[in-house]
Amino acid sequence: MPSFPPRPATADAAFGRPERGLRLQMYTVIFEADTRAGRLFDLALIALILASVAVVLMDSMASLHARHAGLFRALEWIFTAAFTAEYVARLACVRRPLRYARSAFGIIDLLALLPTYLAILVPGLYALIDVRVLRLLRIFRILKLTEYVAEYGALGQALAASRRKIMVFMSFVMLVVVVMGTLMYVAEGPAHGFTSIPVGIYWAITTMTTVGFGDITPQTDLGRVIASVMMLLGWGTLAVPTGIVSAEFTLQRHQHAPTTRTCHECLSEGHAPAARFCSDCGAPLPVWRHEVSDSA
Repeated sequence: MPSFPPRPATADAAFGRPERGLRLQMYTVIFEADTRAGRLFDLALIALILASVAVVLMDSMASLHARHAGLFRALEWIFTAAFTAEYVARLACVRRPLRYARSAFGIIDLLALLPTYLAILVPGLYALIDVRVLRLLRIFRILKLTEYVAEYGALGQALAASRRKIMVFMSFVMLVVVVMGTLMYVAEGPAHGFTSIPVGIYWAITTMTTVGFGDITPQTDLGRVIASVMMLLGWGTLAVPTGIVSAEFTLQRHQHAPTTRTCHECLSEGHAPAARFCSDCGAPLPVWRHEVSDSA
């Protein structure tokens, strides 16, 4: 039996696209960003996410919290209500809501709701858990941006395509810092702050990454030679992952970006803008509504 390369996962295949009715209209707006309504929906959510994160940041400042605590609390409830409605709408318009709830985007959506409701459902939460924990959960709303900004998807695809090269590179870096950290431990010893091999590895990492906190520095001539080699390695090391990911970005730039246009026969999506027939079943494709809305 012939084997074919796996198709990229799409919302249609993973969560189930409704075939007709109100749920299909909701699905088109929420999941298909090529439509005018879908773009407006995404822009509105991006504005809400940025506004909610800004409120969290301002609420963490003691001076602003003392003067505007009531306003921040009211805004937090408005944001929570909006994100709750979005989460419920996403679950309602897909045929497999449990699968969406367990997906990465579903978990991020849930994290955007938890803090406000936890403060109500769990008595004494503020006494048991530092309020900074709730702020941490609320700040996770910034992760929702990855669902609406296409460039985040391009970055994720470039990193995924480069993962093997990056893993090999990271393995080489770990090998270098372990060897050089051990050499520094032998050359300097506890008398100069290198009390163990892990401490030497810590120094090697901070030196290779050009951070150089300065809390541990070599004192002997041999130690300074090792440090010089580590600094030179650090310059060359930083350029390697940048080149790997940049090459993947260049490759993606020359490829045609897929759309969310969906075949009405087999419900597959990701067809090129100029495609007239479905690449899976051969059925005629609907007009790309993004082009229609732009020309209108």
